[in-house]
Amino acid sequence: MDAVNEAMVRAALQQIVDDEKGQDIVSLGMVSGIVVKGGHVAFSLETTPAHAAKMEPLRKRAEQHVHSLPGVLTVSAVLTAERAPPPPPPRIGGHGSGSAEPLLTGIGAVIAVASGKGGVGKSTTAVNLALALKNLGLKVGLFDADIFGPSQPRMLGIADQKPTSLDGKTMQPILAHGISVMSIGFMLPEEAPVVWRGLMVMGALEQLMRDVDWGPLDVMVIDMPPGTGDTQLTISQRVKLAGAVIVSTPQDIALLDARRGLNMFRKVNVPVLGIIENMSLYVCPNCGHEAHIFGHGGARADALRLGVDFLGELPLDMALRLSGDDGTPIVAADPTGALALAYRGIAEKINAKLQDLHAEKDR
Repeated sequence: MDAVNEAMVRAALQQIVDDEKGQDIVSLGMVSGIVVKGGHVAFSLETTPAHAAKMEPLRKRAEQHVHSLPGVLTVSAVLTAERAPPPPPPRIGGHGSGSAEPLLTGIGAVIAVASGKGGVGKSTTAVNLALALKNLGLKVGLFDADIFGPSQPRMLGIADQKPTSLDGKTMQPILAHGISVMSIGFMLPEEAPVVWRGLMVMGALEQLMRDVDWGPLDVMVIDMPPGTGDTQLTISQRVKLAGAVIVSTPQDIALLDARRGLNMFRKVNVPVLGIIENMSLYVCPNCGHEAHIFGHGGARADALRLGVDFLGELPLDMALRLSGDDGTPIVAADPTGALALAYRGIAEKINAKLQDLHAEKDR
């Protein structure tokens, strides 16, 4: 049996007719962004913001028809438009966006690891925190929400693996170093750019959160994309976040962006568990000299000024980069080393905060 390919998907979609216009959706130019990888299919249907709701039955029909092709394991069909409607305003006094179905329910606690800007080591921090929490005896999941730059498959050494589906409806996460992992990176060629508009990104993100069978988890760590855009708002509104962890370097410009991220979570009523200062210092492996390349202590000072906890600091260390590039993050590669112990200390603080928040809810 030949593997499913883009031509087969396009041919199948030519059989789906838009009843209102009397033509198939391919001829109408509605189909775009077809991606096929190892039996996993994704595509978008172009529409307008005003007609998005009316298009949902057509979207489901297209998705089901492609899913019936031999060799197809999962299908992600999302609606997109030239101009995305503005996101709903955050609901004052709690999470969520009105009547929308909440996502990632049934998990003990969901925490977001975020940064105001890229390049501060957020993904490295997220994966090592997830592994450190696992080493505390917790069942942990890691969700890579960075649609445009998914890095967790490579950092965990599972870039060549593909999710499976036991029932044809939900995907099984990939198990790596004792944690459950899901990322859009499993469905796309590693070097392929994600050239999607906002609505398609949001649709893919929500489907990944909705259609994965995570099983029982104590904690889920979400590796957020940098910034304060649609993805951050969608997750804050659709997921009951137990809290957010902000990652920054000591550099002034990074701290400025980190404050923006922190204030965004506060605005949507997500507790900020604390700030981590990454790349805090560099220790020369030959002479032991300490150099504060990006400054030092800025995140600690900001945490004090903003009234949030300072969770800890991590050095700029070659071992962190090498272990991530090799697919075995430092907490798994050297679990008793100084770096792993630093992550464990931060994980213990986060876990204690989660326990305190849980106790407050029970009172």
